[in-house]
Amino acid sequence: MELKQSSGITRRQFVAASATTLAASAFAREARASGQSPTAPATPFRVIIDTDPGVDDALALLLAMRSPELKIEAITAVAGNVPLELTLPNALRMVEIAGRTDIPVAAGAKGPLLRRLVTAAYAHGENGLEGAVFPEPKIKPVAEPAAELIRQIVRKYPGEVTLIPVGPLTNIATALNIDSELAAMVKGIVMMGGSLSGGNITPAAEFNVYVDPEAARIVFQSGIPITMVGLDATRKTSLTEEHVRVLEAAQNPVSQAAAKIGRNAINHNRERGFLVGPNMHDSLAVAGFLDPTLLTLRDYYVDVETTGELTAGETLGYSPLAGDLKRKPGSEKQANMNMPIRGSAPTLAGTRTSPVLRDKFVPNAKVALDVDSARFFDLLIGRLAGKH
Repeated sequence: MELKQSSGITRRQFVAASATTLAASAFAREARASGQSPTAPATPFRVIIDTDPGVDDALALLLAMRSPELKIEAITAVAGNVPLELTLPNALRMVEIAGRTDIPVAAGAKGPLLRRLVTAAYAHGENGLEGAVFPEPKIKPVAEPAAELIRQIVRKYPGEVTLIPVGPLTNIATALNIDSELAAMVKGIVMMGGSLSGGNITPAAEFNVYVDPEAARIVFQSGIPITMVGLDATRKTSLTEEHVRVLEAAQNPVSQAAAKIGRNAINHNRERGFLVGPNMHDSLAVAGFLDPTLLTLRDYYVDVETTGELTAGETLGYSPLAGDLKRKPGSEKQANMNMPIRGSAPTLAGTRTSPVLRDKFVPNAKVALDVDSARFFDLLIGRLAGKH
């Protein structure tokens, strides 16, 4: 499968397409200022959740299905943390546990676009849920493949659907590849993946991007406004004993399932010698969509390394505001105009004559650099426990 050519996005387009996120942030701030919790909008936001459950994926799905702000048009499964033969039934199980069998679930890619599948069973257990056992799902996936279902839904509601991928981006990239007009119809992407501060499967790469870097590059170069919720923020979301005890005390199927998965994951981390529980990476992406003020966001141009022997899957963030040297107030705009996006220097044997990939900085993503962890867990545990 050929990779798409890079497509640009102007600053005007990026800012316009981010207006909904900023409006949601303002809404959440105003609600808290008045002493109220953010409530569901009159018209819920249409979303598709693409996932590879996975411990934190399972809790992210349960959070999404307990959030009235969301109109979940579909859940699409992809191979990642464990093979598709496990991620798909795990997604179906979460739908049944949440009592949301109205949501269509579709089977997606069994492997990356160009690579052999690397899984994370070492972190999520052989069944993807750290050994937590649930009954076989009674419901079945829909007939349409995930990429086709994504394409159909986005075309049915152009400009209204936000994609929330919390696994490798294979399904999203496939949908974009089979429909060249689709990117312009997607409202935005809020993804869990990437890092500007080192990886978790290699020193350079975060797992979801590492599994399918070619797919991630297609997505980042698609022109769709992206919010990247990566390790820079998610490393600060460790699940604790206290969180699990709150879930165990709540007598509802969602809290009990989340507690069972969380308890097993914490025990597994202890057995491996870790001092903290598992991070709720994927739940933070969902929560960050529900309330963007949980996150500290900054504009970056993000690209993905696909050819490095040691760095494949690394996400590189370019910003004139990053680095050791600080600029005086008011000079950022001029810096944006003058900052080229550079790749590696040309080799003596190569045909390239310039290391400049783009002549100026234009952001294609808002990157989460920090998180209010206490407020995040108030939202996550509160929703799963049925408190709000």
